Amino acid sequence: MTIYCDGASRGNPGPASAAYVVMDGNEVISEDGHKLGVATNNVAEYQAILAAHNWLSQNSEILINFTNVKFILDSELATKQLNGLYKIKNQTLLLLVTKIKSLQKQISIPITFTHVKRHKNKRADALANQALDSTPAK
Repeated sequence: MTIYCDGASRGNPGPASAAYVVMDGNEVISEDGHKLGVATNNVAEYQAILAAHNWLSQNSEILINFTNVKFILDSELATKQLNGLYKIKNQTLLLLVTKIKSLQKQISIPITFTHVKRHKNKRADALANQALDSTPAK
């Protein structure tokens, strides 16, 4: 299973959104994009990752079909922080990572985080921007 995540913020902070796309090969299993209100880009990125983890925990029965979950992120900071390469000093981000790690404990298969350039994360990026442009804040 591959999950693409992206957050968007127009201004830093500014109006923000988060999105994820869950894939099995070339098939979309689930996707979501939603507004966050005002947030920084880093918070938006982490909110996307948290939303995907929430989806995983609510749909855990699907995990029996997979050997791992690969998160694809275009945020180098989030990738390196989640892989333990960078410390997390910002308290808001630390709280989000704590929630993500708590949900990871409920998931029975390995999870990895991989950084890619933005052009390799097109669908999640498009969903985040679509949410920012059109949906009401949650």
